Amino acid sequence: MSDAIKHECGIAMVRLLKPLSFYREKYGTAFYGINKMYLLMEKQHNRGQDGAGFASIKFDVEPGTRFMSRIRSNDAQPIQDIFTKINERLNGVLEQNPDKIDDLEWQMNNMPYLGNVYLGHVRYGTFGKNSIESVHPFLRQNNWQHKNLIVAGNFNMTNSMQLLNELIALGQHPKENTDTVTIMEKIGHFLDDEVQHLYDHFKEKGITKKEASPLIAQHVDIQNILKRASKNWDGGYAMAGLLGHGDAFVFRDPNGIRPAFYYKDDEVVVVASERPVIQTVFNVHIDKVKELTRGSALILKKNGSLSIDEIKAPLENKSCSFERIYFSRGSDADIYQERKKLGKYIFPKVLETINYDIENTVFSYIPNTAETSFYGLSEAAEDYLNQEKLKVILAGKRSISAEKLTTLLSVRPRIEKIAIKDAKLRTFISDGNSRNDLVAHVYDVTYGVIKPNDNLVIIDDSIVRGTTLKQSIIRIMNRLNPKKLIIVSSAPQIRYPDCYGIDMANLDEFIAFKATLELLKDTNQYGIIDRVYEKCKANIENPHQENYVKEVYAPFTPDEISNKIAQLLKTDEIQTDVRIIFQSISNLHKACPNHPGDWYFTGDYPTPGGMRVVNKAFMNFYEGKKERAY
Repeated sequence: MSDAIKHECGIAMVRLLKPLSFYREKYGTAFYGINKMYLLMEKQHNRGQDGAGFASIKFDVEPGTRFMSRIRSNDAQPIQDIFTKINERLNGVLEQNPDKIDDLEWQMNNMPYLGNVYLGHVRYGTFGKNSIESVHPFLRQNNWQHKNLIVAGNFNMTNSMQLLNELIALGQHPKENTDTVTIMEKIGHFLDDEVQHLYDHFKEKGITKKEASPLIAQHVDIQNILKRASKNWDGGYAMAGLLGHGDAFVFRDPNGIRPAFYYKDDEVVVVASERPVIQTVFNVHIDKVKELTRGSALILKKNGSLSIDEIKAPLENKSCSFERIYFSRGSDADIYQERKKLGKYIFPKVLETINYDIENTVFSYIPNTAETSFYGLSEAAEDYLNQEKLKVILAGKRSISAEKLTTLLSVRPRIEKIAIKDAKLRTFISDGNSRNDLVAHVYDVTYGVIKPNDNLVIIDDSIVRGTTLKQSIIRIMNRLNPKKLIIVSSAPQIRYPDCYGIDMANLDEFIAFKATLELLKDTNQYGIIDRVYEKCKANIENPHQENYVKEVYAPFTPDEISNKIAQLLKTDEIQTDVRIIFQSISNLHKACPNHPGDWYFTGDYPTPGGMRVVNKAFMNFYEGKKERAY
C-alpha cells in the first residue's frame, strides 16, 4: 500500500495440555510454549509493530508464589525485545541455580514467564500516544486468584463513551477513558460478581473460604460473564482473556469483523488472528485450523476442556475485506487466490485504458504487498494475448508461415520490476520542500525498459490518501517518460472512515472525498455539503441513523471520481498522461465472496455505531475539527 495505514492488532494464545516434562521429553525443551509463542507473534508482526506484549499463568502453585507474569515493549522491534528479555531472565535464573536445570517442578515455581497458558499481542496504535501503557495485554489484579484478569484484543468499539458511563453507573472510577480499559473493567466487574455469587453459594452450604476456592475455579461461568459484559458492545473485536486460576477465552464479534482461528490436539490449544500462522508454527493441515464462529467464544477451562459457546446471536457476515486485500499474510491459501483474482478481474479495465495495446505496455507493481495481485493481472494479460494469437492463427488457416508463427508466439506481456524501495524514509528535515524532495527518492526506478510510446501500468493494493502517489510514485515514474501512466488499485475507492480497527478516521484525508468535493464545486452542487451537515447534526443522537454522507458521492460515477483523483495527483511538472483505475465493488465481492465487509468502500456499516461514526466524521470535517469521531 503506497499510503501507509495502520491496523490493530494480532493475538496469539497457547494452552499446554500436558505437563512440562512431556514437552521436554518430546521436543527437547520445557520452554516449548514460550518458543511457540515467539513464532506465533513474530509471524504476525505484519499486524503490529508499535508494541508487543506477552503474559503467562501457572497452575496450582503454592500461595505466595508468583503465578502471573507479563512483559510489554514499545521498542522499535518490540517482539524481539520482549523475547530477548524473557530469554535473558530465564537463562539468568538457571545460571544462578545450575542444580535446578532438570527440576521442572522447581522451575515452574521459581521461574517467571514459564506457565501452562500464554497470551501474546502485537499492536498497531491507531489512535493516541504509543506509550507502554497502551500496549496489551492489560492486567487487572486481585488477591482472589479467580478475580485476576489478563486481556488482549484486536478491536475498536464505536461506543466507548457509553460503555464508560455504564461503568460509572456501576460505581466504578475507571483510570483511563480508552476502549481497552473500559472493556477489561466491564468483563472484570461481572467476573467479580460471578465469583462473589459462587462464594455466597458455597458459604451457604457450610464450605470454608479455602475449600471454596477450587470449587469457584471449577464453576466460574465465562459464558455468562461475557454475555453480561458485552450486552451493549458495538464494534469489531476478537477478544482474548486469561483468568488467574487458569481459565481462558477468545470472543469474536457477532458480525465476524475481526478474525480469529484456533487449533486443538491432545497437546495444545492454539489461537491466532491468522490461519497460516498456526499452520506454519504447528505444521498442521489447513483443514485442522478452524475459524471461530461469529458471536461465539472459545472457552477453555483449567481442566483442559474446550467449548465453543454462543455469546451473542450471530448477525450478517461482515468479515473485513481489507484483511484479504492487504493486512493478513498473503501465505493463506484462500487469501493468495483472492488477491490474484483482484488483479485478474481489474484487467479488462486496464486493457480498455491502454487501448488494447499490450505490445507497447509494461506491467509492474508497487509496493511488494501488491505482488500477488500483480500475478493475477499479468496472468490475465497472458490469457488475453493467447486468445488474440489463436484468432490470428485460425484466421490464417494453413497460409501462415513458420516465421510469422514464431514471431506471433514470441509475443508476451512485458513484465518488469520497475520500482525498488531503497530504505525507509527518515524525515529529519522539517522544511516542506526539502521533505518532499526526500519523499520523491524513497523509490528508485529501473531505467532502460520503458521505450518511447510505451504505457506503464503499476498496480497497488489500495489508494487511501494519495499522498505518497503525488509526492513520490508518480514523480518517480515520470522520470521514465511513459506515454501513459496507469495506477491501478486492486481495492475500490476508499470513501468512508473505518471504526472497527483500521486507522482511517478522518473523511477529509481520503483522496476520493477530496476529489468529490472538487467535482461538487465544478458542477455547482456544493450546497449538498450543507444539506448533509444539517441532516447529520439533526440526527446525531438518533440510535437508528442512516449514512447521510452517501449523498455527497451520489451525483457522480466512480469513473468521474477516479478521473478527478488523477487530476489532483498530477502536479504541473508531470508531463505524462496519468490515469487512476479502481476495482469495482462487484469484482471485490466476486474475488472475496466470504468476506463481504465493505463499509469503507460503500458506507454500509454493519453496526449502528458505524453509522453514527460516519455522520460524526462528516460533522468534524464540516466544523474543521481534527479529531476522531469515536
